[in-house]
Amino acid sequence: MNKKDFYLKKIGRRGKIDIWLVDGAKIRRDLEKDFTNFAEYYYFPIIPKYEFWIDRESVPNERRFFIDHLLAEWRLMDGGMSYQRAKEIANQKELSERKKAGDLEKVINQKSEFSPEKVHRRLLDKTKDEIDIWLIDGRLVRSAFDIGFTEGGHDLVYQYVPKNEVWIDDDVFAKERPYVLLHELYERSLMKSGLTYLRAHRKASRLEWRARHSEQILDEFFLKFLIKKGKI
Repeated sequence: MNKKDFYLKKIGRRGKIDIWLVDGAKIRRDLEKDFTNFAEYYYFPIIPKYEFWIDRESVPNERRFFIDHLLAEWRLMDGGMSYQRAKEIANQKELSERKKAGDLEKVINQKSEFSPEKVHRRLLDKTKDEIDIWLIDGRLVRSAFDIGFTEGGHDLVYQYVPKNEVWIDDDVFAKERPYVLLHELYERSLMKSGLTYLRAHRKASRLEWRARHSEQILDEFFLKFLIKKGKI
């Protein structure tokens, strides 16, 4: 696959680094299944050294946070710092910017606590096992609960997700939500049966990859969980 197939638009430049909006769905299907909201060369060497890639968002309101993160992470790693340490510093910078933007106040309840219900946007569906599937405000989750949250999650992995809930990030476009949901529900079912998160996640990632190349796999999975595909 030609990389140029998923470049959408050049949205900026910082020094000698070009910032590109890319089609993350195509990248996840055809090039790198683990690509999420954004990345740079030192994390994904498939990216040219002087480019940042930012996935197009269904709700495009976090680009400035992502760019600040990437700039800090790239400069630190270009200077020889380890990825883990550079990521920690970049996360702190990003969280500081999110706090300044007023995001934390939006998820505080009357008890002055962070409330998961504040990030609920719309109930998408319910499985035959009474698992609620919620479309959530991904920006607020990243700002208040988990800066590393991407695409989706569920209660058996993330303590901040209420019991018997699966969350789908509202940044994910509607056409890609079914694949994210397949991953989360399959992973959750494996963990409930006793598998560790890492083993369940690997199996779910493989199934998601196959489903992205076979609509039949997706349809069979949704039928198993009695999910109405059109609602997702």
